[in-house]
Amino acid sequence: MKREALFDNAKLLLIFLVVFGHLIQPFTDGSHIMYTIYMWIYTFHMPAFILLSGFFAKGLGDKDYIVNLAKKLILPYMIFQLTYTGYFFFIGKDGWLSGPFYPHWSLWFLFSLFCWHIMLYWFKKVPAPLGMFVAVGLGIVVGYFNDIGHMFSLSRTFVFFPFFLAGYWLTKENVKKWRTPQVREATLLFATVVVGLIAIFPEFDSGWLLGSKSYSILGNPEFGGLLRFGVYVIGGIMTVCILAWIPNKSYRFSVLGGRTLYVYLLHGFFIQFFREAGWFKVDNIFDFAGLAIVSASIVFLLSSTSIRTLTQPVIEGRVQLMKKWWYKLAKKDYTTN
Repeated sequence: MKREALFDNAKLLLIFLVVFGHLIQPFTDGSHIMYTIYMWIYTFHMPAFILLSGFFAKGLGDKDYIVNLAKKLILPYMIFQLTYTGYFFFIGKDGWLSGPFYPHWSLWFLFSLFCWHIMLYWFKKVPAPLGMFVAVGLGIVVGYFNDIGHMFSLSRTFVFFPFFLAGYWLTKENVKKWRTPQVREATLLFATVVVGLIAIFPEFDSGWLLGSKSYSILGNPEFGGLLRFGVYVIGGIMTVCILAWIPNKSYRFSVLGGRTLYVYLLHGFFIQFFREAGWFKVDNIFDFAGLAIVSASIVFLLSSTSIRTLTQPVIEGRVQLMKKWWYKLAKKDYTTN
């Protein structure tokens, strides 16, 4: 699919918020403001990111497609699961030992993404409204089962699948309709109200936004389904807000939006090290701005050609960038001699 600035800009912003959200998480316990910002980010950044993943999904479902998908997602998952296990042990992180089917930290996304593509094989055969109804129903129902949780990323797979499926059915015409002044003003007002509600009700557990725990664990087994439906509504409207306000103009940095997988898989090495080392603190607005700068720096570093060249064989199972670098180096040596 031809790249468009709107989607690249959106993905770049969202991956920055992923890194920034992970970086500020340790400071949410002692700061009401930081907790409010953290929770507000989590109302939309993964739903929107997953929706865009669904938008670019092909969902062919044939044998070759499944095999290639496994190479692209499951193989890197296993490699990084093992790598993070060793890295966490090295930096002294608690809970470093994890089984192969209990995803370390952010690696759940790879496992779930693979499952979402497989699920498309069946869901794309039914009308979109019926498919969305079933997907939302499944996402709500799984919360009543304590056994559906972190293992195989099952809970998050079902909970976030409606956003992936919505992205699959989403069209560019739909997005264009969201980018009207009326929609922008309405969604901006809604986003402001959400911030206010989070500030007023700080006791709301972030687990409702993470999608990995059952309702009983979250402390509300009776009305958990209703709360999850509310989270779906908030996540959907906030996603519309993001796509309504993101500029549809190509900047020099817009291309980085096509490299978000590298940032997603690699930023944990920085974040977890910073957490264990205790390098940062947040006492004022300058500390907050400093964390934003650190997050942006991580995104730009991990999106760089050098990092992509070194890690492409592991992340994508390809060596095109390494070949390109080698041919360029060989050509330079030939011309100089």
